[in-house]
Formats: sequence, structure tokens, C-alpha cells
Amino acid sequence: MNKIKKIFLILLFVLLFILIGNKSNASSSDLELNNLKFNAQILENGDMEVTEIWDIDIKDTNTLFKTFKTDINKYTDITDVEVKEITNGKYKNFSETSRYMYHVTKDYYYGLINDDGDFEIAWGVGLDNDSDRRIYEISYTVEGAIGKYTDYSQLYWQFVGEDFEIDAKKIKGEIILPNKVDNKEEIRVWGHTAGLNGEIYATDNDKIEFTINDFKAGTYVEIRSLFPNYVLNEDVKREYNHEILGTVLDEEEEWANEANRIRGIRNLLVAFYYLVITVISIFLIISSIKKIKLIVKRNQRKPSQEIVYFREIPREDASPGEALYLLNKSKGKLQSNDIGKIFSGTILNFSLKKLIKVEEKENEKGKKEIFIKLTNKEGILNIENKDEKAIGEFLISAFGGRENTPISVKELEKFIKNSSPRKILNMQEDIKNGFNRKLIDIKIIDKEEQDKYEKESGRQAMSISLCFIYVFLSILIIEKLGNLAFIGSIICGIILFIYIVLSGIAIARINFYTQEGVDEIEKWRGLKKYMEEFSLLNEREVPEIAIWEKFLVYATAFGIADKVLKQFKIVYPDIENNINVNTYPYMYLMIHTNFSKSFSNAISSSMSSAYSSASGGGGGFSGGGGGRSEAGGRRRWKIKLLS
Repeated sequence: MNKIKKIFLILLFVLLFILIGNKSNASSSDLELNNLKFNAQILENGDMEVTEIWDIDIKDTNTLFKTFKTDINKYTDITDVEVKEITNGKYKNFSETSRYMYHVTKDYYYGLINDDGDFEIAWGVGLDNDSDRRIYEISYTVEGAIGKYTDYSQLYWQFVGEDFEIDAKKIKGEIILPNKVDNKEEIRVWGHTAGLNGEIYATDNDKIEFTINDFKAGTYVEIRSLFPNYVLNEDVKREYNHEILGTVLDEEEEWANEANRIRGIRNLLVAFYYLVITVISIFLIISSIKKIKLIVKRNQRKPSQEIVYFREIPREDASPGEALYLLNKSKGKLQSNDIGKIFSGTILNFSLKKLIKVEEKENEKGKKEIFIKLTNKEGILNIENKDEKAIGEFLISAFGGRENTPISVKELEKFIKNSSPRKILNMQEDIKNGFNRKLIDIKIIDKEEQDKYEKESGRQAMSISLCFIYVFLSILIIEKLGNLAFIGSIICGIILFIYIVLSGIAIARINFYTQEGVDEIEKWRGLKKYMEEFSLLNEREVPEIAIWEKFLVYATAFGIADKVLKQFKIVYPDIENNINVNTYPYMYLMIHTNFSKSFSNAISSSMSSAYSSASGGGGGFSGGGGGRSEAGGRRRWKIKLLS
């Protein structure tokens, strides 16, 4: 396990440890409060008039509602409910209904006891299949909100309950006492929230204000205040014949100590988090510097001679697979469609070497079709190039023990498509390993540089995977630890991104082809260009047809056989009448039939399709021919405020 992996795994476990024990967020992604404001006016009789302003983004919702749990120790009743919509500063009053509705009609509201025995306020927003930003004003009176004791009066109210299902960017509130106190210090205030991210103060002799930023659903906002009894009158609905101050101070001290303990743990986690990402950042910076030095130091090999057109086969013993691999300057991989081209080119090379016979004749139905006959099985099994041997063994297996009986191209296609994915993958590995070993043996590939490339590629792939993990977990950690972790996460993320980019550049600079290999690659490119543009050149010296037969083997592997044949017919328009089927059977077949499309392209397509199926890890659903089922419904986002 390399150092990068160890360090990132440490980060992974640290982040998971920090996240353990945190409650899941109950937020609905379709609803978000931009602002939630509370204005609470305490009356002299201990009732509380509350006005809430909801600035909310809504999607696919027809009803919003909130419930108040029945609790005689917190309040006696809720009355005077009203709901309004504010548009461009203008108020639109909703109509009240006395009927309970699961889906409330648009622009209607109710405030009544629901089936659970709790008081519920609900209103119809009319956005069943739409989205919008709306502002609502909800007002109500909480009777008996204040409890009057022999020493102090107490407000103890959850403005937002823990079942609240919507995130809020900001929550603000103010509580106004019915009369001013003599000294602001006589007003004692405490705020409770799971996120420990709020502030509350007595800002005047009759005013309390509180603020919470980045409120997360599934938590709560609870306000507790003690103030002198003389601000109230004698009509308070809830009176208690004992003192409250000592009990409240003991409770609040215990909760404050617990909150400080949690803050301390959180600060330690933040410090540890920063320590971890600092170590990672330092390591990545050092590694990035090494990458930069490697990029600057490494010189890319260039061809000894730049070649535009090359009119010969660069290396006579080169297999079609080798030629395509070098032409693409591949680095350890075969593309999904390469295997089909290599297979097709190799089959044509077998035909040229008279190991098989390819001919067009009538099938049982009297239609012309291309058939393959196995003429030299031993020659195929003993062929020197290992990649060609792998294809030859696969071809022999297609005959199914009937080596003396020709098979049609369609039969070969069917055999390829019905072959097991493992068989296709094994052949692909044998092909790649076969010509890779040969290219190393003949000093076209530098084995040491190739190993370095594969090692660096593996590291980069792992780094990219860990980058996604890091981003995902950083989002979670920022959500749990807040903005304290934000800056460090961003800086470390940028350094990680720079490292990955530099790694990619460094890998691209690794050239595991020797100088001989680079020179041969240049020749293959020149040959391809010559075959593609032959008709544009002012050359009328007729190359031997046998050379063109060899050219077409590689043209098939390169995927340009059709283009080469068109070039050939333009330069030699009389070739169709002058070529002899007995002398040049392969070229005759290529020119007089639709051989390239009906064989080469068909086999390439079948092989590529089978290879893709073998390489995949799964599949998608298909469109069935049965009936169609649709499901849908209106959403009603449940917003509960425990009080």
C-alpha cells in the first residue's frame, strides 16, 4: 500500500469517526426556507401573540402545515389563527375553513384539532406540479404561554421543533415583554438548539432577540426566559405557588456544561481534522514538486526522421495487432473497438498466408455469401506471433470440430456473439500480452518504463477515486462542523486537484517506446497516410499487387480498408478487368465483392459488441413490450413545531 493511499485512508476514517453519532438530516430537498422570522408579543395576561414570516422555496407541494403538541404545562389553547400571502409588499388574506383537509384547497387555511389530538395550522399553496418562492405570514395567539411563579415569570417555548423538516438559511426572532423592566439585567435568557450555533440577548428593557444561521432540519430552536412578575397583571392563566429561579439555574448550568463539553469535542475534532489535512497537504505539495521536476526533466523521444508518406511495410513480421497498437501509440490498453479490427485484419492475413481460404459462393438458399475454409490448421497453431495464434485458436474453435467444412461469415458472427464474455476477455488478454512481449523482446518497448507507466497510472486512478471520496466526505464534515472546516477543506481540495493534474501530465510524459519504437511508429503513420491519400499523389508507377494485398491486411486493422480500395480504383481504373482470380485471389475478392463490408466490418462489429459485453459490469433495463404503469401523487410536506 503506497503512502498516498495510507494517508487518504486515515482521512477517511477520521471523517467517518466525526460523522458517527450525528443524527440524519430530515430535510426535504424540495423545500427550503430563505428566512424564517418570529415576532412574539407577550401580553399582560400571559398570552403570547406570535407572527411568523416564512420566505420559502417550494416545489411540487400543495399544502404546508405545522402542529403544536398538546401540553398543559406549556400553554392552554391556540386561537386567532390567520394566514396571509405577501406578494410585492401586498397582503392577500387566505380564507378560513372549519373543515379538516389532508390537501388544503389553494388560498384556504384552518386552525383546529387534528386526528392526533394536536392543534394544527395548515394552508393550501397550490404548487402541486410547480415551484415558486413564496412569502407567508402566519399569526396566532398562544393562550397561557407564560407561567407565573412566586419569584419569576417564565417563557419556555420551542419556536421550531425537532420534527421540523426544512433547512433554513437564517432564523431570527424577537420577543417583546408587555412592559419594561427596571433594569435589563433582570431579564434572564437562554437559547437551546442542537447545532449550538445560535445567539440570544436581552437587547432592551422589554425586548429579547435571537438568531440562528444555517439551521438544519431535525434539530430545534427553544427559548427560555425569566423576567420579573410585575410586568404582568393578575389575569395570568397559569400560576404556580413555588419559586422557579433555582431550578432553572441548575438545569441551565448542567446544559451549559454539556454544551461546552460538546463544543470542546467539536473543537478538538476540528483541530484533528486540520492536522490530518495539513499532513496530507504537505505530502501532496512535496509529491507535486517531484512531479514538476519529473515533467521538466523528462524529454519526449522524437522520430529520428519525420516521415510524411512511407511506401513500405515497416516490419515484415509485424502482426496486424502490433501495427494497430503502435499506430495508436497505445500505452498498455486496447480500446473497445480495437479487438474487432485486429481480429478482422488477422483473419485476412491468414488468408494471404494461405492458412485459410476465403471465397464467395452460393449458400443453400442460392444467395452469394462469403465462406471461410480451414486449409492449414497446424500452420495456425504453430504460428510465431502469439497474438495471431490466440485469434487462430479462437477461429478454429468456431468450426466446432468440423474443420473440413467451410463456415459462413454469418456463422462466425453468431459464434462470436454467443461466446462467453470470459472467452472474449481471455482472447483479448492473450492478444495484448502476445504482441507486448514480442515488442519488448525486439526492443520496441522499454519494459522498465512500461512498468513505471503502469505504476503511475494505478496511483493516479486511485488518487482520482479518493478525490471523489474526499469531496463527498468534506461536504458532510463541513455540514457537521460548520464553516470552521470549510477553508481547510477547500485548500486541501485545491492541492489535491493540482496533484492529480500534475500526475496526469507526468504520466503523459512517460514514453515507454524506445528510439527504435518511436521510429517504427512514425513509419506506420506514414504508411497509413500513404494508403489514405495514394490517389492524390503524382505517382503512376504501379506497385506490385502482392504489396497491396499486404497493405490491405494492415488497412483492415487500421479500419481504413474501404477508403484504400476507393483510392486504389481511382489510380488503377482498369484493375477490375485485369486482375486474375487465380494469381491474386485475395485482391480479386476484395475488388469484385463487397468483401470489406460484409466480412471485415461485420466481424469487427460482432467482436466489438461481444468485447463490450464482456467488459461491462452490468446492464440497464430494456423497454418492455407490455403495459405501461404510471404512479404519482401530491406531496404534503409535514412541518411540525413542538411547543
